[in-house]
Amino acid sequence: MVLLGAMLGTAAAMTVARAAEPPLKVGLLEDVSGDLAFMGMPKLHGSQLAVEEINKSGGILGRQIELIHLDPQGDNARYQEFGRRLLNRDKVDVLIGGITSASREALRPIVDRTSTPYFYTNQYEGGVCDASMISMGAVPEQQFSTLIPWMVEKFGKKVYVIAADYNFGQISAEWNRKIMKDLGGEVVGEEFIPLGVSQFAQTIQNIQKAKPDWLLTINVGAAQDSFFEQAAAANLNLPMGSSIKVMLGFEHKRFKPPALNNMHATANWFEEIDTPEATEFKKRWHAKFPDELYINDMGYNAYNALYMYKALVEKAKSIKLDDMRKVIATGDACIDAPEGKVCIDPKSQHTSHRMRLISVGPKHEVKVEKDYGTIQPYWLGEIGCDLTKKNDKDQYTPSHLPKKS
Repeated sequence: MVLLGAMLGTAAAMTVARAAEPPLKVGLLEDVSGDLAFMGMPKLHGSQLAVEEINKSGGILGRQIELIHLDPQGDNARYQEFGRRLLNRDKVDVLIGGITSASREALRPIVDRTSTPYFYTNQYEGGVCDASMISMGAVPEQQFSTLIPWMVEKFGKKVYVIAADYNFGQISAEWNRKIMKDLGGEVVGEEFIPLGVSQFAQTIQNIQKAKPDWLLTINVGAAQDSFFEQAAAANLNLPMGSSIKVMLGFEHKRFKPPALNNMHATANWFEEIDTPEATEFKKRWHAKFPDELYINDMGYNAYNALYMYKALVEKAKSIKLDDMRKVIATGDACIDAPEGKVCIDPKSQHTSHRMRLISVGPKHEVKVEKDYGTIQPYWLGEIGCDLTKKNDKDQYTPSHLPKKS
């Protein structure tokens, strides 16, 4: 009894000591105003839901989470200013966020000067080999390497590309050119459109003149999405493929049918997934945010990022980036997410995903065309990125590969 009493006393003392510890500070940079706000708001909500759930269950290593959110409004200079503020003034323990690849690249050099882990939660054009960054979204070998061969086989070998004119659109188009070349396909047109452009009459005429078999649409933001309604009004009626439409921008919910008819995408998350795990997740989300139009994959990945951070810290028993990376290096950095089990690849620090190819019908109903199962983020590791051995801090593309040592 004396021993039991002593143990209980020790446990109580530890509980008191942990309760006295300050909260873990999570710095969050997400656009909830401006051209990208419709995508950023679910990211804020996903983070808020995860923080609420984790805090209710006892926090991380007994410490509560304090979420500090700032809205950069889509301005990359503001991303840098707010990033410095969170890292240097607020001394956050982890930084999460950024919507466009341009905002991520604006933040990355600032994060690299610290020892703070940075979670990027979007699907993107891939290729970043940086020990400070943990990528939660899908990358080209999970999206373009499944989508483009399927589109070629089903619709034909001639594609026209509409892309946002910054690093995401440019590098994604490069991936398309490579894969189309490997398949014996032909890129009959490419247009790179500045963010904020909303008039597409000339683009639609150019597409009609080029006579492609299908379109690759990697346009970004509320303004550029005006293309879909204008194309429907012009009776363009071409099959479309994308790495970002439906699951990210939920255009099939935002536009009147049939503007998104015949759209195809490969996604690790879309709200129409009806597995028991996904259904339970959606139920919790909509109970907290009943007015949410759609749980997009950015918001879903933002939710998972907090749980992956919790898993890394608890396995490492430390909030230090180097200790968390030792856990990643074991290959056992995994969580049970609503899509199924996802794990971080040790070499690239990118995440495995269960990928599905989905299509949109004339009434904007979503159908699963093919389930690819879990696909590893293998490309960076194959070309020589190995963060267990060295930190390149570079972004690679099919035309920019690591130098052979």
